[in-house]
Amino acid sequence: MTNEKDEIEEQQPEGEPAVRVIAMPADTNMYGDIFGGWLMSHMDNAAGSVAARYAQSRAVTIAVDGMAFIRPVHVGDEVSVYAKLVHVGRTSMKLAVEAWRRTRHEDRSYRVTKAVFTFVAVGDDRRPRPIPPLEAPAS
Repeated sequence: MTNEKDEIEEQQPEGEPAVRVIAMPADTNMYGDIFGGWLMSHMDNAAGSVAARYAQSRAVTIAVDGMAFIRPVHVGDEVSVYAKLVHVGRTSMKLAVEAWRRTRHEDRSYRVTKAVFTFVAVGDDRRPRPIPPLEAPAS
């Protein structure tokens, strides 16, 4: 678990979320905890949207690396998922994905989990297809 100092030092995400959703009672187990798979599904959806937009084609998930759950998500929390392209290969791309929670009565958000999702662009034939290289940011 994190302490108060960690929460103060945690950098809030930049940009707009790719997905935003409210955790509902149907998204919990019998103990009332939000399913990790529910959260991972929304993260995959957000990353897939960003990947498909970049590839200008269908993109499929091939790997998820480094996911660890940092904080719980409670019923009624607003979950925002941010996805950022961090690496592009010939047909694949890696996206840094973070999920953040905010209670309905606060403005502050807290990171719930993060992971790196890898996608491959595929054509109409469902085979990998080349994508444009990632341009370096202007300095």
